[in-house]
Amino acid sequence: RLGNQNEGRMAVDNSFKRATTHEFVGHKKKVHSVAWNCTGRKLASGSVDQSARIWLVENTSSSKDNKSDLELKGHTDSVDQLCWDPLNENQLATASGDKTMRLWDTRSGKCLHTVATQGENINIAWSPDGQHIAVGSRDDIISFVDTRKYKVYKEQNFPFEVNEIGWNKAGSEFYLTTGLGTIEVMQWPSMAMETKMSLAAHPAGCYCIAFSPKGEYFATGSADALVSLWDTNEKICLNTLTRLDWPVRTLSFSHDGQYIASASEDLRIDIADVATGECAHEIQCRSAMNSVAWSPTAPLLAYAGDDREGVDGRGGYSREGIIRIFGF
Repeated sequence: RLGNQNEGRMAVDNSFKRATTHEFVGHKKKVHSVAWNCTGRKLASGSVDQSARIWLVENTSSSKDNKSDLELKGHTDSVDQLCWDPLNENQLATASGDKTMRLWDTRSGKCLHTVATQGENINIAWSPDGQHIAVGSRDDIISFVDTRKYKVYKEQNFPFEVNEIGWNKAGSEFYLTTGLGTIEVMQWPSMAMETKMSLAAHPAGCYCIAFSPKGEYFATGSADALVSLWDTNEKICLNTLTRLDWPVRTLSFSHDGQYIASASEDLRIDIADVATGECAHEIQCRSAMNSVAWSPTAPLLAYAGDDREGVDGRGGYSREGIIRIFGF
């Protein structure tokens, strides 16, 4: 049985080598966030140009089958992060520095709700049951939004730097990555500080977190340039990936849970085998990466970074605001 698993991994590794990358041009300034909807048919992107875009993605070799469907306008500051409704393939939430969260219908492009928050928003997560959205600000305040009324029903201020946030797949725990290098695990929905579990994950600030598709693992990325892989139930660190040289900005598990992509200011994206921690593939990049996201249904990896108009870090020509998808 182990041999069959290894053969499967080798086949995927070989397909990585044959895979091509498609470029998507639309944003006028650099892209901070990319995310797929639950069907893997739509990719959303959020940019410093104050807009979000929706891209229709077909898993074909022809780039003509992929196109920008909609531009979502309304925010008055950078769209720093976005996430999809886990149960509705057409609803998207965006977090912006303009102190609002917006909900969009990605069929019509209309903004359905605008929710005001106290601070400039940099992080957002949607609960697995679709009933709650958590929005994190630069002031380390998390606002919880009820998706039935689209009103903030709870705000929680933390005495430490809060970075990426999210629920476990069961929706029973809420996770925060912190500037202290810890992962704070809180029981949901109580969010009581006295029952909080603090995991000493990294010696430097912990920036990002991602959960595997089935929820058995989560991974964190840190300022120490390390990616740590954890058992969700036991809360123990299973492995550490050490191939990046700069602070890890972004993480994503593949749709089958076999691979994890991580990226930083290194001009490459590391794709690791989750079971062994070994490098399965490396994608060469033209700039520091801000966001990577595997499709939930196919071996397609979307990524975007600090591309600027002109000659890039590898001597080629690049355009600001570009999005790339690897795996065609």
